[in-house]
Amino acid sequence: MQQRHHHQILDQFQWLVALNSTHNGILIANAQGIVLLYNQAAHRIFRNQNPHPVGKHLSQVRPEAWPDIREILRTGQPQLGMRIELPQATIIANRNPIMDGDKIIGVISVFQDISDYEAIISQLRGYQELYREVEAVFESSFDGLFVVDGKGDTVRLNSAYERISGLRREDIVGRNVKELVRDKIIDRSVTMQVRKRRAPVTIMQKIQGDRNMMVTGTPVFDENDEISLVVINVRDLTVLNQLKASLEETRKLESLYHQSLTEQINLDHALERMVIRSEAMKNLLLKAVKAANVDNSVLLCGESGVGKSMLARIIHEMSRRRSKPFVKINCGAIPESLMESELFGYEAGSFTGALPQGKAGLFETADQGTIFLDEVAELTTSMQVKLLEVMDENRFTRIGATQPKTVNVRVIAATNQDLKAMMEQDRFREDLYYRLNVIPIVIPPLRERREDIPALARQMVQNYCEQHNLNKKLGPEVVDVLRKYDYPGNIRELKNMLESMMVMGEGETITLADVPSELRGGARLARDHLGKETSFKQAVREFELNLIQNAVGRYGSVADAAQALGVHPATFWRKLAEVKDPQ
Repeated sequence: MQQRHHHQILDQFQWLVALNSTHNGILIANAQGIVLLYNQAAHRIFRNQNPHPVGKHLSQVRPEAWPDIREILRTGQPQLGMRIELPQATIIANRNPIMDGDKIIGVISVFQDISDYEAIISQLRGYQELYREVEAVFESSFDGLFVVDGKGDTVRLNSAYERISGLRREDIVGRNVKELVRDKIIDRSVTMQVRKRRAPVTIMQKIQGDRNMMVTGTPVFDENDEISLVVINVRDLTVLNQLKASLEETRKLESLYHQSLTEQINLDHALERMVIRSEAMKNLLLKAVKAANVDNSVLLCGESGVGKSMLARIIHEMSRRRSKPFVKINCGAIPESLMESELFGYEAGSFTGALPQGKAGLFETADQGTIFLDEVAELTTSMQVKLLEVMDENRFTRIGATQPKTVNVRVIAATNQDLKAMMEQDRFREDLYYRLNVIPIVIPPLRERREDIPALARQMVQNYCEQHNLNKKLGPEVVDVLRKYDYPGNIRELKNMLESMMVMGEGETITLADVPSELRGGARLARDHLGKETSFKQAVREFELNLIQNAVGRYGSVADAAQALGVHPATFWRKLAEVKDPQ
């Protein structure tokens, strides 16, 4: 008898040890709600809040669980996968009735702390987002990218590599580079040399026998200092190599090759400065690169705010005059009475108020460099004649001087007006137009190159954050809205809108709540539906809002916008406040 009792105690002891050894928390209560078992994992999960729970009523031990367990004791229905948010943990619980035949004699709750798992899931989502960003960067590379693992097996390649090589990724990924050499897809492998030297290697490579490439392999090492990846950058040199071969036959092609190489370098540098995704702007930039190689006059045309000034400076910096002055003058900002003295200068004592030592004009300042005449259509007819003389003869005479000065200046002009229409109205000289329009470049408005808008917007936000020590980004829904807007003020308007959202937005992510109404379609819809049932006062307010905000976006400041609309700045400010806060 004593031995049997001893075995019962031993069995109970082993049962308790087993329950206390499990990672999941276990709680058992009888039909009256008295706690019979509360294992060590339960103490750990609930931070040992109730050190002596056994024998107490469940409402005292776990008051948040008692209502649900009482329902189980009443109905006998289990509760599975219960998610419970507690200050100290987030748990998942399975609660089942304990049955003796048809009678409910208690309840058992098995639960697990999932806080660590949720943290892991959150971290995994962050890694997924990072992966998507890296994938976007990988695919947007202008150069071909080809990645192999430490064994030489192809891991991945980007769209640029497919375009450059003519190969398809489904035919290449997974194959070893030795197979590619064996099958004469490539003539030799840079990967093998990288693995041998354990350092970056650049070689010339032929793909499919006729495509000449310059490839650079760079090793990536793991924590054991073993090569885990080789990243290969591929640049198509087929055309350049053809030019190089022709150099041996003729000296004429030598200059063409040099020009082509210079253009490619200048194009790469220009692409680094300008955020471009659209084919229209890439073609335009290539034209600007070609214009930079010569000294002919360039006429930049396009709406206000499309970036004519930036393109003019880029052309100068790509030209052989890059180390000489770049002088910009806004022809519409200088009074007619001062224009001649500003452009050509004056001698001492030539008129009342003149400086005693005289003054050099902007053409003289720009000697050997580039002069940029912005808003050239604003020049008066008399100044157009003087400008034509300088461009034809490369010399001018200061006001009050008797001897002309000789200059060597490259002229870039810009306008947002229709010069041909102005010629028909005798407001712009035909001979000057053809003298300026040797290399015409028309910059399309932002609405005609919407592919550039997302990248432009993100770059502007990044620049603004760096300047003001901020950490903000655009939400994807905002980027979608930005892409659809027409931007009458073009890049200037986009920049002003983004800066406004950056200043006014509360969170780190700019959302639709921070977007101006005209971007969300409110202003446009209001304008399109003025004919529908709406009050006269509301229609006027919507029209004023659209007019004022477009003017600010187009001209960049309240003062310039007020002047353009022909209202006093104080009135403009009052109207702006009224339409933004109509009360």
